[in-house]
Amino acid sequence: MTTAPNILLITTDQQRFDAAGDAAPSFMRTPHYDVLAREGVTFSAAYSDCPICVPARVGIMTGKFVGTHGMRGNGPTTNVMGRHDTLPAYLRELGYQTAAIGKMHFGPERVRHGFDEMILPADYYREMAKSGSPYQPMRHGLGQNELYPTMSTVPESLTLTSWISEQCVEYIKERRDPSVPFFLWCSYTKPHPPFDPPEPYYSMYRNSPIPEPFVGDWAKDDACPEAFERLRQGWSSDQVPPEVIREARAAYYGLITQIDYNMGRVFAALQDLDLFNDTLIIYTSDHGEYLGDHNTGGKVFFHESSSHVPYVLRMPKSWGNRMHGTKVTTPVTHADILPTLLAAAGGSVPEDVDGMDLIALARGEISKPRRYVESTANDEPSYFGITDGVWKYIWYPEGGQEQLFNLEDDPHELTNLAVSKDYAEKCEELHAELVARDQRRGGEFSDGERLITLPRKGDTERDRRNQGWPGFHTEHYHIDVRH
Repeated sequence: MTTAPNILLITTDQQRFDAAGDAAPSFMRTPHYDVLAREGVTFSAAYSDCPICVPARVGIMTGKFVGTHGMRGNGPTTNVMGRHDTLPAYLRELGYQTAAIGKMHFGPERVRHGFDEMILPADYYREMAKSGSPYQPMRHGLGQNELYPTMSTVPESLTLTSWISEQCVEYIKERRDPSVPFFLWCSYTKPHPPFDPPEPYYSMYRNSPIPEPFVGDWAKDDACPEAFERLRQGWSSDQVPPEVIREARAAYYGLITQIDYNMGRVFAALQDLDLFNDTLIIYTSDHGEYLGDHNTGGKVFFHESSSHVPYVLRMPKSWGNRMHGTKVTTPVTHADILPTLLAAAGGSVPEDVDGMDLIALARGEISKPRRYVESTANDEPSYFGITDGVWKYIWYPEGGQEQLFNLEDDPHELTNLAVSKDYAEKCEELHAELVARDQRRGGEFSDGERLITLPRKGDTERDRRNQGWPGFHTEHYHIDVRH
């Protein structure tokens, strides 16, 4: 094994697990992801432990779970990390040149958190505005959290996805120091809304058999948890017509295929320099997207549509025991990226890191693999969740509501088993696990026996639908500090 492989981390934004690889509809075109899956290890139970943009990225940067780094919503990343003790900082100490290209969502926007170089979407929007081109992005009026689809206002070659790819190609071919290994984080902004692919991707799937949204029995009427109902009523995503959801799904798939085809340009740049075979590559997403499932859109909660993400690791071909073309069912998360890459680069993993080395996991070298991934979100936590990849339990503090799903029998979470006495013991087992974990962190959200229960807020549907609309945006790039 080489001690210092080049490293390429590719992330998408808001890509659900069933929009990649074997889990995707058969008509989807993702040839370059499929190459990674054939040549690498697929982690089929990969979850975002806080399905919101910034917390997920903090997990990647620090190797820590959301319960440790404490960032449960979007906000200034300088509150939880600085220039040291981050993934790029550790790799710099090991002799790497580091670059971040694409969406970082750090705050303040230009804080580098240890990267040598950073090229952001804001640079693209500024470049487009100064170009004098009649084609300008984001002139369709749709905002960053809307379910409605449209076509890009710029041709494919002028989209942000294409620009990010071009910047990565230039970095690989022209701007890096060839005498040292590189760590490049290629961070695509899509398929996050607005769902606005250019042609040919806009029309690519419009005539395909688009899957219908899944709607659980718990997502209807009075069975719906208050916190979940508040989000979808606040954004009125439950009122988007089915025919619009279908078009949104077609556009969403188109955005993913555009990313995949563009990813081929990055792979080609590596191949041109004879670097592709011996570059370590990880592909994942920060979180998923409900996309009409359970009558809502966006993310935040711990359901499969929102938190289950694609995750594949391709080891350099010069390494032995690569475990290529295999799947690992142990639950994994973003915190695992830092220890994996540090170990691959020949470094030691800091003791305060929560994640585990995924290469060692795939090779069967970890005697006691992780059993669960735990999740929570929002400053006043909307829920606490836990899964082992088969069972999933979610506790909603507001009103003390709970959900239990068997993902083997019910992969789309259609039936809440917590309402049945037959599953009371399993609910208690997983609730106790969440309490024990909280107590080890100081017991902020439990009394040693039970997780906190909060009174219902008492707001009405009318009140909720009068909240701030999640759309609207200025015509220059901005960061949505909410989601």
